[in-house]
Amino acid sequence: MRYCIVLLAASCLILSSCGVIRTTYRLTKGTVVMAYKVTKFAGSTVYTVGEFTFDVVTAPLSWPLTHDDIDTIDGLSPKEAIAQGRVKASPYTVRGKRYVPMTMAQAKTYREKGIASWYGNETYRQRGGHMTANGEAFNPNGLSAAHKHLPLPIFVRVTNLSNRRSIVVRVNDRGPFIEGRMIDLSAGAAKKLGFYKQGTARVLVETVELEG
Repeated sequence: MRYCIVLLAASCLILSSCGVIRTTYRLTKGTVVMAYKVTKFAGSTVYTVGEFTFDVVTAPLSWPLTHDDIDTIDGLSPKEAIAQGRVKASPYTVRGKRYVPMTMAQAKTYREKGIASWYGNETYRQRGGHMTANGEAFNPNGLSAAHKHLPLPIFVRVTNLSNRRSIVVRVNDRGPFIEGRMIDLSAGAAKKLGFYKQGTARVLVETVELEG
């Protein structure tokens, strides 16, 4: 059975200092399609997806990766691949193991249940900032995630199957590289989903498609 909910996206004023993209919201089998807008400021881009806000900032190349065990991306050093924009669905290696991400077409209907964990606590104890595998500044208090096979970046809805809490996160990093783990969430996302103290939870992950 297919359910479809259509809501008109709230109209918004386009200011001279920002660019805005408007869409509609609907729910379809396999893909969540949501209203969103993009606002550009100097040094950052703010995505508003439904009720969730993502402040995306490009990290300086001098910052270390959150996962410094990534050996190569698309045959290049991680920093070089990031600088050249060769990350989105490029193969990469971690400790000698090669991973091949999905294409955007393959990811469009991605829907999977598995174990979620959270990461980022170690960055609180280190000086300076950290960058994700696609070159964004990592914010452990934000709503982001790491995934081994989804293209970067992409938005997904994550539902905690034990309490039915659901949020949207931006997948912008690689991991988790622990057997049996499907997705690594930021500490902020784990708190929203109610499993921060437990460390792991069984979740449903579904691609969020942004139309426009």
